[in-house]
Amino acid sequence: MFSRKKQPPIKSLIAEGTKIEGNLQFAEGMRIDGEVVGDIRAGSEQPSILVISETARVEGAVHADHVIVNGQVIGPVHAKELLELQPKARITGNVHYKALEMHQGAMIAGQMCPAAQLVEEKPPLKLASNSQ
Repeated sequence: MFSRKKQPPIKSLIAEGTKIEGNLQFAEGMRIDGEVVGDIRAGSEQPSILVISETARVEGAVHADHVIVNGQVIGPVHAKELLELQPKARITGNVHYKALEMHQGAMIAGQMCPAAQLVEEKPPLKLASNSQ
């Protein structure tokens, strides 16, 4: 869904030194350099990207199509398309993703849950019997 050239524009910024308490909803792109205590959710009408920078701290659930983490997240992370964990990423919570890119040094304390893939049904195996 995402190529490196056609990412949604980042239209919102929570700057370093800023603390927000409460749930956030955004459209297209958001970058967090500060602190958020609450859930962060992208609108479903358009492709979305969320960048949680090295200086950021998030306490709450995170939901977006493309999530890039290089800071700290305490709570579950849901990336509908791509989850990028950069070297200083620290996640305490389960991560749900379709595709994952994890750099050396990134840490997850929780379960890693890939999106359910459609599994092609295969006929059951029949064992050959020894009939003599």
